[in-house]
Amino acid sequence: MTEASEKEGTIPTNLRLLMVLEELARAGVPVTPTEVNQTLGLPKPTIHRLFGTLEKEGFIQREIDGRGYAPGGRLRRLSTDVLSSLRIRTARIAILTRLAQAVGETCNIALPDREGMIYLERVESKWPLRIQLPVGTMVPFYCTASGKMYLSQLDEKHLRNYATTGALEARTNATITHPDALLDEVRAIRKRGYATDNAEFMDGMIAVAVPIVETNGRLVSTLSFHAPAQRLSLSDAIAFVPQLQDAAQKLSNLIDDGDAVE
Repeated sequence: MTEASEKEGTIPTNLRLLMVLEELARAGVPVTPTEVNQTLGLPKPTIHRLFGTLEKEGFIQREIDGRGYAPGGRLRRLSTDVLSSLRIRTARIAILTRLAQAVGETCNIALPDREGMIYLERVESKWPLRIQLPVGTMVPFYCTASGKMYLSQLDEKHLRNYATTGALEARTNATITHPDALLDEVRAIRKRGYATDNAEFMDGMIAVAVPIVETNGRLVSTLSFHAPAQRLSLSDAIAFVPQLQDAAQKLSNLIDDGDAVE
């Protein structure tokens, strides 16, 4: 019996698809069947058959290079549904509500999707003047605080590929539209640990975002708040970063072990 067949025999058939998805999610970047199989050690025909099944059913999708695979629509919806489970959501809303009360502005959790960040959760400010970006709204990566926070977690290869091949459309006069300028901005975000939007996505709106990470330190979502610039300056907004980071840590704990906040 070959080593591959021995390895195949140690992984129950009904677990193989799940383990492929687990490895793909753990990688955090597009991966090939061969790269995933370095961990699983299944026969080559088996790993390609599993990838074919997952692609056909919409759980993964092939990247434009024709080699790598990334989460597909069904897998992204599954992850959103898991994060939205009632017990976790109750604790999550409690954290967001406390943060919104401390900051005095609308607070959001957003998930990275294929084309941008999608708002998963929000707690509105009590001000009559507020910016409406409801749950389910998708916003671009390159001109929002949450989106740039996500970009800062990409490795240099994938970041440069995004900056140089994507359409950096000007949403306002302040939008960063030159690839090199975006690269400089995202690298600065990596160093300081938070991202800002200085009226780059919407005229008169500022925002600040921090990452929500797993145990391994990988970003799974972002925590942010936004406000009208006429009510809160960007410099004053940045002063709330410690509160954002504290709330983000509590949210990370929910992902890791489901513990509710005290």
